[in-house]
Amino acid sequence: MDHCPCDAQAGRRRDALSESIIPGGRMTEPVRRILLIKPSSLGDIVHAMPTLAALRERFPQAEVTWLVKRQWAPLVEVIDGVDQICAVEQGLMGWLGRVPDLRAAGFDLVVDLQGLFRSGVMAWLTGCGRRVGFANGREGSPWFYTQRVAVPVAPMHAVDRYLLVAEALGAARPKVPRFDFLDRPEDGQAAEAILSAAGLARSSPWIAMNVSARWETKRWPPQQFAEAADRLADAQGIPIVFMGGPGERPETHAVMARMRTKAIDLTGQTPVGLLPSLLRRAAVLVTNDSGPMHIAAAVGTPVVALFGPTDPVKTGPYGPGHVVLSNPVECRPCFRRECSRAVTLECLTGVTSEHVVRAVQQQLGRVGTSGSS
Repeated sequence: MDHCPCDAQAGRRRDALSESIIPGGRMTEPVRRILLIKPSSLGDIVHAMPTLAALRERFPQAEVTWLVKRQWAPLVEVIDGVDQICAVEQGLMGWLGRVPDLRAAGFDLVVDLQGLFRSGVMAWLTGCGRRVGFANGREGSPWFYTQRVAVPVAPMHAVDRYLLVAEALGAARPKVPRFDFLDRPEDGQAAEAILSAAGLARSSPWIAMNVSARWETKRWPPQQFAEAADRLADAQGIPIVFMGGPGERPETHAVMARMRTKAIDLTGQTPVGLLPSLLRRAAVLVTNDSGPMHIAAAVGTPVVALFGPTDPVKTGPYGPGHVVLSNPVECRPCFRRECSRAVTLECLTGVTSEHVVRAVQQQLGRVGTSGSS
């Protein structure tokens, strides 16, 4: 896979012309090159994968470039159907520095799934005459589109909302949205090496835990995570494996310091591009509302998710078979990064370790992994 249209010639140049489009999905000019703008964050990138798959089916001969922030580019590298990646650095100049490359690429269609001022401006600066985004995009982004896709007022999952754009371009709505990660042998080998170095045998089941989240208000308290981990270790006899990025070590250490049983700490040792391969090997993931939650759901790993201020209807683990736990206080979902209630984060603290243990045991039973209990 090449990185950005002008960094190198496409590894999979698609010379045949794809069908062309006008509003409503009808045909005008050929679509050879598509730019998909979805720079962040981890979960949002996963949510966009079915839209990419639908666009690939709609325009099978088109070459697709994905614009993404540099830190998330390794994940996009393992998404099937991406021909090239345009990785942008942090800051305004990092974005503007990519404009010459994007203009030179000669895109026939730009799809902005981010819906913010910066992404809208980037769509416009490509010089492409067909720019599609959401009619309710924020920060004035719709001003930069030539086609604005209406979004229903009723709440809907981000996956389904993004698919509205593909449908507006004439794509058929998939019966089952596709999350197509590449299954590269080198990724599987790297994942196995990480797990083996941690003492996990290839055939041994293990429970993954992700105890961090970008917002502090989305984090289940460390004491409750520790209690749940201890109870699961006692009851199931299955290793508990903590996962997360390098910046999430303090949250993991806060949990492990409160545990009386041993656990495996892989926090900071799991590159983002290997998360699909690693989480595919977990028996279940226990997690806050976070990016790894969406990756686990995408690869078919059962999820037990803890939700506080956010809405699982909009951003919960996608697909059947997952468990979402929250305390139904009247103020949630509030989407706030600070809690003003007398009982702080009651929406999360009201979920007990017993609730989580029961949910995990339910998931393990569903997939036929019961441990020693």
